[in-house]
Amino acid sequence: MNQFRYLLFDLDGTLTDPKPGITGCVAYALDFFGIHVKNLDTLTCFIGPPLVDSFMEYYGFSKEQAQTACEKYRERFSSVGLYENHVYNGIIPLLKELKEAGYTLILATSKPHIYAKQILEYFHMESYFSFIAGSELDGTRNQKGSVIAYALKMCNITEHSKVLMIGDRKHDILGAKENQIASLGVLYGYGDLAEHQAAKADYIVKNIQELRDFLI
Repeated sequence: MNQFRYLLFDLDGTLTDPKPGITGCVAYALDFFGIHVKNLDTLTCFIGPPLVDSFMEYYGFSKEQAQTACEKYRERFSSVGLYENHVYNGIIPLLKELKEAGYTLILATSKPHIYAKQILEYFHMESYFSFIAGSELDGTRNQKGSVIAYALKMCNITEHSKVLMIGDRKHDILGAKENQIASLGVLYGYGDLAEHQAAKADYIVKNIQELRDFLI
């Protein structure tokens, strides 16, 4: 084991591949505004960042429109999109091995806490995590930096040098920097090498095997 003792994991694009559910729900929300997307692959940019920000950035919505779009998104996500998801091969054995090795595992996601908890339970991963930190449905803590700060506070973690944030997008890396903790970018999710390098990730791995080799 290396110097880290606390591992903060992102959810979407790091533990699970949520592409069908997220893109389908974004398309559903856009339909409400008369925007019809035929190729759902064009909506993968919504995986990772806060939804409100993405609707504003990629479709030019006002904050009010973006919040309405989020409400429409959740109409479908809460009953259908939540389960249009799958765990990356090798993740569950890795989580088991990490917990047995003495790491404290914490989920740190911009996704609403209520959905993150349901996903972990659905895929039988909840027992590996000591704490689930996410946003709230009212938009509280929808930025990764605030999610990480909340996780550190609630878990009474003061030794920041022993904490590592693991995620697939720049938001994970930048959020870690906001909280003076180390970051590791994974390339099997939705962020590429250039994105992680630009965000100045402390470490970068290509796949789950490399992630295991780095941690164990």
